[in-house]
Amino acid sequence: MSGILVYSREEAKRNAFSVEKYRKYLNIRLVLQEELDCSCSADFVINRTNDYTIAEKFEKRGIRVFNPSSLTRLANDKQLCYEFMQKNGIEIMPVNYSGIPAVKKAVGGKGGTEVFMIHEKEPFEKGYVYQKPSSDLGRDLRVWLINGRIIAAVLRESKADFRANFCLGGSATSYVLSEEEKNLIGNISNLIKYDYIGIDFVFNSGKIVFNEIEDSVGARMLYSLTDVDIIKEYCNYITCEVKNG
Repeated sequence: MSGILVYSREEAKRNAFSVEKYRKYLNIRLVLQEELDCSCSADFVINRTNDYTIAEKFEKRGIRVFNPSSLTRLANDKQLCYEFMQKNGIEIMPVNYSGIPAVKKAVGGKGGTEVFMIHEKEPFEKGYVYQKPSSDLGRDLRVWLINGRIIAAVLRESKADFRANFCLGGSATSYVLSEEEKNLIGNISNLIKYDYIGIDFVFNSGKIVFNEIEDSVGARMLYSLTDVDIIKEYCNYITCEVKNG
């Protein structure tokens, strides 16, 4: 059983810790996205890019991809994801929002780097989602899941920025989910096919509200806060899936 791990060149450098863990727990080789030949031989593929077409090409050859292309496509298009959640009865902060202030998000942005708070009205710009801000700015929740199972939850907070992303300097603490929150997470989980994801929530009027799905979810803050080796758990899951598939 041999697989390939796909990262972009930049993300492979930034996630060297994770790359080494995948190599430790699986018979796998790193292939950079920029050098990837989708006709290459592999028993399975771990796609750690935001490009769903990579997964599609391997899936068409009957090769198992973690995560599937359908999830990667949904997770990396905020407009598509919000429409999907609304259609399936999951509460989100209103989109196509013309009020002020508003949160302006690049449709394919990640890590909070293409998210802006705007205080003056502007025409809707193609490629962006305009969303009503939540009541608790600078505070959000990240939940990690593997195949329908909640692994951990972390509260992220920032006093300096409305974005609470850990990579932007926000603080993080372990979070105990309520039964109501677990039920919401379960409802979302049941709507999508995935292997390993993060689901992010904002806080609004005392409850969590869906914000986005993280496909190639990172785990640096989880390793810094807990003794959970989530990549090991993911690799164990992959091994079972490939052997039994």
